[in-house]
Amino acid sequence: MKRINLAATAVESREQRLGTIIGWDGNADTLANASGYARNCTQRSGKTCELCEVRGPFTQGSVCSEQMVECQAGNVRDAVLIQHSPIGCAVSQTIYNSIYRNGLSIRNLPVENLRIVSTNLLEKDMVFGGLDKLKQTLEDVWDRYKPKAVFIGTSCATGIIGDDIDSVAAQYTEKLGIPVVPLHCEGFRSKHWSTGFDSTQHGILRDIVRKQPKKQEDLVNVINLWGSDVFTPMLKELNLRVNYVIDMATVEDLAQMSEAVATVGFCNTLSSYLAQGLEQNFGVPELKAPQPYGFAGTDAWIRGLAKLTNREELAESYIAREHARVKPLIEDVKTKLKGKKGYVATGSAYSHGLISVMRELGIEVNGSLVFHHDPVYDSEDPAQDTLSYLVDNYGDVESFSVSNRQQHQFYALLKKVQPDFILIRHNGLAPLASRLGIPAAPLGDEHIAVGYDGIVNLGNAILGILQRKKFHEDLSKHVKLPYTKWWLEQTDPYIIAKNPELIYQD
Repeated sequence: MKRINLAATAVESREQRLGTIIGWDGNADTLANASGYARNCTQRSGKTCELCEVRGPFTQGSVCSEQMVECQAGNVRDAVLIQHSPIGCAVSQTIYNSIYRNGLSIRNLPVENLRIVSTNLLEKDMVFGGLDKLKQTLEDVWDRYKPKAVFIGTSCATGIIGDDIDSVAAQYTEKLGIPVVPLHCEGFRSKHWSTGFDSTQHGILRDIVRKQPKKQEDLVNVINLWGSDVFTPMLKELNLRVNYVIDMATVEDLAQMSEAVATVGFCNTLSSYLAQGLEQNFGVPELKAPQPYGFAGTDAWIRGLAKLTNREELAESYIAREHARVKPLIEDVKTKLKGKKGYVATGSAYSHGLISVMRELGIEVNGSLVFHHDPVYDSEDPAQDTLSYLVDNYGDVESFSVSNRQQHQFYALLKKVQPDFILIRHNGLAPLASRLGIPAAPLGDEHIAVGYDGIVNLGNAILGILQRKKFHEDLSKHVKLPYTKWWLEQTDPYIIAKNPELIYQD
């Protein structure tokens, strides 16, 4: 296992650390075998396998690491994020403000706006440097907000000119008496935006987490996004308290992560770096178990947490009660969903969990698109191999693709599978599905499918989607797709990636 180095201010990218890929097409079983958890892997190079990535000649659209810093560091309630960038990099503050406010409302927290500001670098700053603007912004932020911490996120522009944000952060940490945390998250630093999660988590581990903790034996770190509070009721059954991080946490919540008895998450993609950083550097064990989706995954997750916290009896009693309560509800939903075919387009580990739940509901799932694939996670523990867990427990996924939100590929992927509905995150792909007559559920509540109630919740959400199918079918008859006849006739979504010379032909 590679040790997480908190002495450095910049995190290693996912492709360096985990071998992350953003282009692949095949089936789930083949990808699981080719990845680095030693299922049947024979092509090892160091600690991970060599994966053959399908690399296209262009990128139609994606997200960058800096935006993930916005949706993590920018969501700490009593902190401020400074985007050391041109103003254009701040355009996504609008959508993240909406998501942040909705998340606070769902959790019954005081609703407020984000505290993210931009240094508004101009052309002259690109020539002469932008550190004076950064210092002035720090002064202004302190005068206006008196935050408990300030994060400084870099951009492609500051990466190009080489502004030394580390020295400014150190200077103002001493001057203001609060953590001023440099986050190196230039968009070109990594080919996939998930490295931005790691950048935020790295800075928090270095500069905010308490170095001399006093253990709280009933406190559990739950690494999450903005979803509803499903973990408090679950962990309460084991007499445990939830410490939600990073989104919508306070600086104190982040500081006390080193005092917890364990760290868990709902998605290994999101939690991989932070959980291992806490385990390796602060002695807080990461739960090594399947994700809490479906009966099998949730059972294993609860039992694993109970073992870490010496609460096995409570766990078995809870599991038995929940099975008895939820199974009749699920049977009713399964009857209504009989014969339906679904498709999942989300982040990687999250997709694996959603497919598990859909198959427990009796839904046929023979296709999925994930936005990237990590051959391993930071613990390198086979218990966290979510793709192999899906295949071994719920069967193969025939059409399993990796693509970082490339709309031109999504068309052929959906035509190949022809689902009745899709579950989706990062909603830019949903309008294309609508044009094909396929209703989509944009999963705004990331925790909708977590735990025993999550099986019922997801089933009911899908039933709601299917009620709108006639509308989408009618819509498809009156819209035109923005692609050439030649492209619409292609059956291989990756034909241009495999044959890049085609883009130069008439």
